[in-house]
Amino acid sequence: MPGRRTVLRGAALAPVAGIALTACSGGGGGGAPSMPTAPVELGAESEIAEGGTKLYRDGNVVVSRGGDGTLKAFSTICTHAGCAIDKLRGTTLVCPCHGSEFDAATGKVLRAPATEPLKELPVKAKDGKIVAGPGA
Repeated sequence: MPGRRTVLRGAALAPVAGIALTACSGGGGGGAPSMPTAPVELGAESEIAEGGTKLYRDGNVVVSRGGDGTLKAFSTICTHAGCAIDKLRGTTLVCPCHGSEFDAATGKVLRAPATEPLKELPVKAKDGKIVAGPGA
């Protein structure tokens, strides 16, 4: 039979372990980040030069412009644990939760633990503005 000290120590650590597990879960809670479910106006088309990328943290979207001028957009919700990616280093997106890295121009995984690419979103330029998301 465990002693009083062992039981108390286990009870004290249980909430801490629960918090750690919750932080790693994909975020199904009410405050979980999400990708656009409708067209979202992100900013001026002129903000992204050919060969450049721009991270729109508020919309959870990254947009890149190819050398031929075409736009591509990807959700910045990490495919590993559902965290919102908030860092763009050159053309590499870095997830703050577990360090997964993605190519912002292709959505491809550059560094694990993520194994699935980012979800591509429809994107277009309309009246000088970038619009991304379903129906764009």
